[in-house]
Amino acid sequence: MIGLMAIPALPVLNRKRRGNPNWGRPIPRAPTLATEFELRVKQLQLTAEMYTSSRELRIWCDRNRNRVYIPEWLLEKWDITVDAIFSGTAFGAGTASPHDGRSERSPW
Repeated sequence: MIGLMAIPALPVLNRKRRGNPNWGRPIPRAPTLATEFELRVKQLQLTAEMYTSSRELRIWCDRNRNRVYIPEWLLEKWDITVDAIFSGTAFGAGTASPHDGRSERSPW
């Protein structure tokens, strides 16, 4: 009757795999994000050839020249100058700047 007896199944060992499963694999590239300029161009449905003739894009670039990236060739074409040091981006009006005349050692 040995042949009729069921052989007990061995329990499957679910061992937790240790270590980094991605070890040795190259790091995937981060997705490229569009700049605000590129988003505005897409919103206006412009091609690169239409940039210089767009009145709306020129007004937007003039208003945002110190805040966002605008291609240099376009700034030169329209004679728009960008301020070399623009302090309005990090600290708005009414907020203290890190260089407001106080001593670096004193918290007061």
